[in-house]
This record gives sequence, C-alpha cells and structure tokens, in this order.
Amino acid sequence: MLVAVPASAAFAAQPAAPPAVVPATAEPPAAVPAAGDPAAEPPVRAEPQAVPTSLDDLIPADAVANPEAWAAGGVSNPAPVVEAGSDLTDPFSSPIDDPLAGFLPPPNPALQPAIDETFANFALEEPEPLPADPELAELPSLAGPVLGELPELAETRINDQLVLALPAAKEAFPESAEFVQRFKDLSTLEAFDDDSDSIPQVAARARADEELLGNILRTYGYYGGEVVRQLSGGRRASDAAGAAADQAAEAAASEPSVRFDILPGTRYSFGRIDLGALPALPEPDASRLIAAFGIKPGDPVYADRIVERELELRVALGETGYPFAELAEPELLIDHARSEGDLTLDVQPRGKYVFGDIISADERFLSGRHLAEIARFDEGDVFQQSLETDLRRAIIATGLVSSVTVTPRETRAPVGSEPGEVALDVAFDRAPVRTVAGAIGYGTEDGFKVEGRWEHRNLFPPEGALRLRGILGTREALASVGVRRNNFLGRDQVLSVDLFASDITTQAVDSRGFGMRGTFEKVSNILFQKPLSWQLGGELLYTDERNRTSRVAPDAVVPRQAYLIGGLFGSVTLDASDDLLDPNEGYRATLFLAPEVSRSDGAQSFYLRAQGDVSYYQSVGPAVLAGRLRAATIQGAGIDDIAPSRRLYGGGGASVRGYGFQGVGPRDDLGNPTGGASLVEFSLEARVETPLFGGAIEVVPFVDGGSVARGSTPDFDEIRFGAGVGIRYKTTFGPIRVDVATPINPTAFDSPVVVYVSLGQAF
Repeated sequence: MLVAVPASAAFAAQPAAPPAVVPATAEPPAAVPAAGDPAAEPPVRAEPQAVPTSLDDLIPADAVANPEAWAAGGVSNPAPVVEAGSDLTDPFSSPIDDPLAGFLPPPNPALQPAIDETFANFALEEPEPLPADPELAELPSLAGPVLGELPELAETRINDQLVLALPAAKEAFPESAEFVQRFKDLSTLEAFDDDSDSIPQVAARARADEELLGNILRTYGYYGGEVVRQLSGGRRASDAAGAAADQAAEAAASEPSVRFDILPGTRYSFGRIDLGALPALPEPDASRLIAAFGIKPGDPVYADRIVERELELRVALGETGYPFAELAEPELLIDHARSEGDLTLDVQPRGKYVFGDIISADERFLSGRHLAEIARFDEGDVFQQSLETDLRRAIIATGLVSSVTVTPRETRAPVGSEPGEVALDVAFDRAPVRTVAGAIGYGTEDGFKVEGRWEHRNLFPPEGALRLRGILGTREALASVGVRRNNFLGRDQVLSVDLFASDITTQAVDSRGFGMRGTFEKVSNILFQKPLSWQLGGELLYTDERNRTSRVAPDAVVPRQAYLIGGLFGSVTLDASDDLLDPNEGYRATLFLAPEVSRSDGAQSFYLRAQGDVSYYQSVGPAVLAGRLRAATIQGAGIDDIAPSRRLYGGGGASVRGYGFQGVGPRDDLGNPTGGASLVEFSLEARVETPLFGGAIEVVPFVDGGSVARGSTPDFDEIRFGAGVGIRYKTTFGPIRVDVATPINPTAFDSPVVVYVSLGQAF
C-alpha cells in the first residue's frame, strides 16, 4: 500500500532489506556513500516541472497533427512488470515510479525503527454490523420465488424492427389480442417502420413505445405490470480489412430491432363504487340507472369501460326523465395493497320531469301547435332525451329551417314524488322557401325532354306548398299545378292535390287528357324509414287515347277513343329492409288495390286493378343476393273495355330488362303492344362489391323474366327473358345505376342491347 507523507517532512523512509525492482532497460544504480562519509555530497533536488493549466496542454502535439498515427503507436510507457518474489505489501517494493522522486531527500536508514514502531501501533477498529431491516426481511428472495413466477412468453412480430413477447398462457393475459391491436394502432415504431432508421431514432421511438405499452397495460387494469425493453443490432460500420464473405452478416446485424417483454402481473379489480346521489333515487329509477351503469365491485378495472358506462349512464338519465342531471369526472383511486381501484362518479340527478308545452320562436312560420303534431310525444309523457333529439331532426327534415335548437326549460319544479314539468323552447333560422329546378336530357324510353319546376314550400303555413311543373319533350308534354301539405295531422303524413293536363306517347299508348288526383299518405323517407307506410287517394280523369301506330305499318290509322275514368286507390307497404335506397338484408312487400269505373262510347265498366310486389335481400360474403316477384291482375272487365293507359305492360328498367318500356306483352296484327289484364315478373341479381374507388363500385349480374296475358289469369304463353350486367356507383344519396341488358328470346320488335341509367337499385 501507499502511504501519504505530509509535504512539510524533510525526510523519506525506506525499508533496508527488500531489493528494488529495476527495469531491464535501466542503467545500474550508482553507489550511495555511507552516512558520515566526508565524500558524501548533499542531495540534489530535481528542478520543478511545468504544471498543465488547461486540457489542451495535456494533448500531445503528435495527437493533433496525425491522430491515427499517434493512436496506432500505442502507450509509450507501459505498465512495469512485477518480478517474482517482490513483496507487494511493501509500498517501497512497488515497481511503479515514485511520483515524488527527485523532490524528497534519500531515505535515512537510522529512522527506520521509529517508523516501524509508529505503524505497529496504528490500527483501525472494525465497525459493528448494522441491525437487519425488518421490512427487507419480509421481501421474497430474488433467487427463487420471484424469478420462478415469471410467465412463459410467446413472441408476436409487429414488423421487421419490432417484436412483442406476451404471456403464452391465455389465462395469464386474456386481453392480449386487443392489446396487440391497440399497440399497432398507436405505436411510434409501427408508424415509422423504415429500414434506414438509425440507432438513436429507433431508441427514441422505443422509449416512447415503452411508455405507451405501460399506459395500455393500465388501460386493461394491470397497474402492477412491467415492460422490459431490449434494443439490439445497429452496427453500421464494417472492418475495412474484413473479407467479402462477412459483409452479408454485417448487413444483417446492422439493422436495429426492438423487443418488448410484457409482464402484466395481477389484473386489478374494482373495489368501492360511489355514484353520488344516484342510489338515493326512488325505485325503480335507482335500480334501472345503477344497472345501466353496469360496473360492480369485483369487475376488472378497464379504463375504456369506465368511459363507456359513464356515457351510457348519461343517456339512461336523459331517457328516464332527468334532463338536468349532472355527472362529475370519474375518479379512480388505485390501492396496490389490495390490487383494487375505488371508483367515484358523483351523480346529481336534479329531479325528474315530464314534457310540457312546445314553444316556437316564430309562431307565424312554424307554430308550436304544428311542432306538437310533429313530435312523437304528448304533453305529460316522461321526458326522454331521444324524443327531444327526434323533434329537432324532424324540424330540420321539413326543409324550412337551416338550423334549430331545442332547449328544455323548467316550468314546474318536482315536489316529493311528483315530477316537475319542462317546456321545450324551439329556436330556428329560416331557410329559403322558394325552389326553382330544371332538367334536360335524353332517354331511349323518353326521347328528348326538358323539365322545369317552381315551388314555394311554405306559402300556406305551416308547411303548405304550391308546386308548378312543366315538361316538354318528343314523347311527353305535361303541365300541372299542385298543393301539398307535409306533416298533415301527424308526423310524415302528406296531403296533396294535383290538377294536370298531358299528352303522352309511349311505345304502346298515345293519349291526351286532363284530370285531378288527390292523395293522403304516410310516407317513408331516408331520415325516418318506416316499417309500415300506406297511401289512400282518388282520381278523376278524362283521356282520349289509342294504341300507338305500328312501326311496321306507320301509315295505318288506329282510331282514338275517349274515356272518363274515376276511381279510388290505396296501398300498404311492409318494409323490414335495412336501407331505403340500398338494402343488404330483409324484405319488402307492397299490396296495391284500385277499384275504378270507366265510361266510353256510352258503355260503363267496373273493374279492380290489383298488384302485389315482394322483394328479398340477403348478404352472402362480399355480395348481396336480391330477388323480386311481381304479380298483377285486372278483374271485372274485358281487355277491350279498359283504356290502353290502364292496362298492364312489361319491360323496361324497373321490369324485364333487355326490353323497351312496355315492350313485353301481346301485340296486335300491326305489331302494336296492346297490354293485358294479367302480369307476372321476376328478377334475380347479385350485387358484388369490388375494391374499386374505395369499394364504391359494385358489379351486378342479373336475369329477369316476365309474361303479360290478355286475360285476367296469367297463361305464360309468351314469357320473355333478359340478362345482363350492371354497375353501381355508391353515393351518400344512393347508388347510381347503369344496366346493360340483352333479350334472351327477343321478338322482331326488340333491340339487341338496351341501356338503363337511373338512381337507386332496380328494386
């Protein structure tokens, strides 16, 4: 050992016996004169050397001029070799150069006995051991039990850089699949998977992901879980003298990778649940609302479930008559000693209420009385938040307002078990009520056509509209004026009356006439698709018509015949489909009945027109299989006593595709379609999804068939089939349909290919 000597001492001690260790390259030591020898010279002190004053003074000049050559030269003063037999306990036998050499006088052997006596009497007392810590004594031994409880891990590779190691046993971490998917969605390393990433970049992202994994563990209730991060790889430089065969191995090792060992530990459960004033509510509200919250002591502490059930409780309070209920932010207190979390959610219901009056901010435009007819609740019903929201949507659906707010206002406070009452204050901004619309186009069935429409949607408040409509085309001319009242005597009920005059030429009929039509109906729309809708109406019509002149004999004269027709009509529709414009599941069924009386040439006929439609939809993998069946009949009169425009025809985009409009059915000797008194049709198609345009494109192969007979009972003597393929482009307002079809068993009057373009599915 080395002993420090005070700087004021003027002597140095050295033992006499041990020989000094001399390096092999050193010169032999000179003889030292004995004490008292007059030839002895006084000791010569070495000159003091310069002390470095900065870090730069310690750097050799060679290291600055040529760093690589200086580093390759190695250490110029290697560590001395200790010869065998040296006494390493003697500080003066050490081969290490004495740093004070040259500064102190030579040792004096006469003083050695005093030095030995001083060191002999010097001793350090051994400290007494500290008492054992009782808390540490209670901890389990790290040598056995702790390491033995670690679960077996199974690797899940996220990408080339990232691996998660999770417990292999499902019961040890039942949420592992959800855990991995959530990590993939949020991981920094997954988002920036790039082989060019450097070690510092990967390390920084790994630290962020380590924190993320810990947060996700706590989200699933593992508050004592651990995440162990391991970073490997990253050798970017290879040995310049290495062989070419080692370069592939160097490249493989150069890409950094990260592994996370996930040790979930114990899953915490809920302890105490404090819901504020909620349990103090009268029954059955208290039980229903506590059940709606759904979290009970002993359930796993899932953070997502707390948020989900809090929202569910808010909805349940609003649906049970508590419009002014207040909920504080949930607080979760984790107790690691119990492995439990105590949840506090302060709920203040603020009293139960029923609906009162509806107050409109603009009575002349939309009165409160009319809004009460739109509402799906009556005065005195228990308040429900969903019914308030439904009223707001219904007001928007009128098209008369651009924005609307509905605010509950207390008009009577609750007293004891008697609920209070709230009025609904409705404020809105008026939207433009006049509409001018027009269209111009060409269709194979309609020819060229120009259409215009003007409408005032609230000329007769509330929701009384005036409509003017006109059509001018090669096959149709029409002028009409109509009055329409939306939400008449109830929600989604429409009363309309129309006066019209028309001149229409189709493939089968050439008619001119005028008339009046009135309907009262319960309609289904995109916002409120109804399982049951219906229609009642009446019609009075004068028409002068005939079957259209034959294309085979265009000069043939077909006499015209006048008809005065009056009748009633009604329909009912059952709709169990999942979408109004583009159904994927369910069915629809419609029954239409129209008793009519017709007078022509002094003869009077009574008959009943009846038609039934059924369609069914079923999803099968990426496709929707759809089928339709239609049957119609006219009972009570012969075909010749029925006006051509009231007869049954087949063919067209909504009937048997591959044939023109009214192109399926019996014909006269000149080739004119005469129509019939009975009809049967069917359609089958597969609406197949594709990945084109983000899944907006469907390919639809289809086959249709239909038969029209002159008698009131189908005979299927001339059944026609058509087939083709269509394209559907899905939009927010329904699919745009383009169908290309060809007749399978055409007649001489049918085109080889027919194209149909429309909005919505064929059925």
